[in-house]
Amino acid sequence: MISFEPVTADTMYIVSEIVNSNEAYNVFENGKKERSEEELSKEYMNEKTDSYFIKADDTYVGVIDYMKQSPNDDHPWIGAFIIHSAYHNFSFGTQAYLAFEEKLKKEEGLSVLRLGVLPQNPRAELFWERLGFTQYATKPLHHNQVNCLEKEL
Repeated sequence: MISFEPVTADTMYIVSEIVNSNEAYNVFENGKKERSEEELSKEYMNEKTDSYFIKADDTYVGVIDYMKQSPNDDHPWIGAFIIHSAYHNFSFGTQAYLAFEEKLKKEEGLSVLRLGVLPQNPRAELFWERLGFTQYATKPLHHNQVNCLEKEL
């Protein structure tokens, strides 16, 4: 069973393990294979987003960073959705997204959700398209371009 647990300062080492298990993604996004706990704390422990672990029963399999309302477009966004590399290809990503979508619809009454995918990550784009997301724009983000996708819930 998939569940969600809030990330805390005491559990940042688990975020680090999950994120740093995905070296290729880190290189796409940040130009380096590994991110420090300090960098990750800034991203996952802030006032603007809610960060959750994805758990399969009692096992931490991933992490989600979610923004209820982006200051750029007033829409909710998934900022990060990362499955530990040891758990790729077991459908945890699909199960986790569908459970998270249900949580958002029930708790927040959302009708639309947005996210960004790096163009150099076609596997991720295909994952999101299979879940019903469609691209509506390409925009600059830091030193990258990002394909912006959305889904009506």
